[in-house]
Amino acid sequence: MLADLEELVTCESYSADHAAVARSARVVADQGSRLLGARPETLVVDGVTHVRWSFGAPRILLLGHHDTVWPIGSIKTHPWSVERDIARGPGVFDMKAGLVQMFHALASLPSLDGVCVLVTGDEEVGSDTSRPLIEELARQCEAALVLEASAPGGALKTARKGVSLYDLTVHGRAAHSGLEPEKGVNAATELAHQLLALGRIADTVTARTGPGTTVVPTVMTAGTASNTVPARADLSVDVRVPSAAAQDAVDQLIRTLRPHDPRARLLVSGGPNRPPLDPEASAKLFALAGDVAARLGLGPLWQAAVGGASDGNYTAGAGCPTLDGLGAVGDGAHAAHEHVVTTTMPDRARLLAHLVGALQ
Repeated sequence: MLADLEELVTCESYSADHAAVARSARVVADQGSRLLGARPETLVVDGVTHVRWSFGAPRILLLGHHDTVWPIGSIKTHPWSVERDIARGPGVFDMKAGLVQMFHALASLPSLDGVCVLVTGDEEVGSDTSRPLIEELARQCEAALVLEASAPGGALKTARKGVSLYDLTVHGRAAHSGLEPEKGVNAATELAHQLLALGRIADTVTARTGPGTTVVPTVMTAGTASNTVPARADLSVDVRVPSAAAQDAVDQLIRTLRPHDPRARLLVSGGPNRPPLDPEASAKLFALAGDVAARLGLGPLWQAAVGGASDGNYTAGAGCPTLDGLGAVGDGAHAAHEHVVTTTMPDRARLLAHLVGALQ
């Protein structure tokens, strides 16, 4: 398992580099073929490479991704290493160890009848090209098992917040900031008013639908020169919601935003990206996984609700029962301290194998 993990981690797969993602997909395909005894389909959608295995009519979807947030060259600054049962390297936790565990789990089964495996190449950037593939399979399947990394302590993820993404663009009017600023319409100042309005949206939705909604301004730009009234300002907004009602409420309120300065023009684009993963979508599968773990002597399983989203949001949104966080145990997704506890990998693979067997 460690040799396979090294092979995946050292083949860098930054989401924005489609050539690197294609190379990674070939490595994933070869590794999976060796362990599963079958070649996959390679699906290239708008330049992004995904890999899919199907064993008969799909009933059980195993879902993962091979792209990472780490730019090419990160393997030099965060090299692959294993020391004292800790494996490190770009993407080792999110989520290449989960892929290794999945392949080894499936390799141990006497039959893969009804199993479909989809490993996507753009999960870290919103799954724009893979979403139709995911949802089409989810609508055919009775269960989706997501190999994303576990929550702290190895907990399975039984609820995830939904995600909405927005871009606000303010168009003002440029003018010399020293000679005649009054002739300008300051887009940066207008955007500051919109920032305050966004904060009020989060409070309003929380009052209406309950706690858990966040509306977070992230990337902001304005202006072209230090002596010029900014004619344009742009803002990206990341929204996380605990429920579909909250997602709808945020969307309605953001679309009612109006310029504070009537001379400015405000454009709002974007909208809901991933629906929430409701705990009800995971309840029966988590109970089954708990029974399997008890039979294997793996101890009690824990569950967690998390703010981050995954492709499991899409499978649940398509009506397929979904259990997430079945991948690696470790910490530090997207961070310099990203790592996997290697001693947990065999037991996580055993749990997955027996869970799939129980669903067949």
